[in-house]
Amino acid sequence: MSTKSGGKGRSEKGGADRALRTRVKSARGRKVSSTRWLERQLNDPYVQKAKRMGYRSRAAFKLIELDDKFHFLTKGAKILDLGAAPGGWTQVALERAGKDARVVGIDLLEIEAIVGADLLQGDFLDDDAPERLRHHLDGPADVVLTDMAASATGHTQTDHLRIMVLLEAAVDFAAEVLAPGGAFVGKVLQGGTENQLLAALKRQFKVVKHAKPPASRSDSAEIYVVAMGFRGRESDQE
Repeated sequence: MSTKSGGKGRSEKGGADRALRTRVKSARGRKVSSTRWLERQLNDPYVQKAKRMGYRSRAAFKLIELDDKFHFLTKGAKILDLGAAPGGWTQVALERAGKDARVVGIDLLEIEAIVGADLLQGDFLDDDAPERLRHHLDGPADVVLTDMAASATGHTQTDHLRIMVLLEAAVDFAAEVLAPGGAFVGKVLQGGTENQLLAALKRQFKVVKHAKPPASRSDSAEIYVVAMGFRGRESDQE
């Protein structure tokens, strides 16, 4: 890979020095989109900060910023991370909830071990998954997290539908494993949650908010739904 850095300079109006930026030259066999992605990664301050702090993904900072605002990662909590790979959110959950917490992550992909967390390979939609995860949590969850997203197709409506299917499945699963008073945090695309799902969340939780943390790229359509104060399974029957 060949890179070059832009130099410092002043605008004609005497503006501040322009920040150094790494630019990636196109390479034979590399798509333009891949070159742009690589350049963005190299210049993303959250990517660089994640490397310095030992987080497995820049997404760790999204959870940090959401928790700074809503305070759902309480000390000693039992936390479940759906679609946990590569483990950035699990790392933050462990740090925030402290040494007495129990954190369980599950993903279709194998996840490299994280000290203090139970990391399972499998599908949270399997019939035996709720009981399996309760066993590892040693009881119901206080928090269910999901940063899952289906691979983007580039077609806005299709991508929205695919991520909504994942979110609906995660919400249904959370209702199976959450303790009363628990919280759910999940990713959606701008345009918000569908009316039917949003109505279900408001029945099941006392507080439902949408937020876009600063670590979420400005050109990304993702936002997060934060639902707190789980009312319990009986709320579904109301």
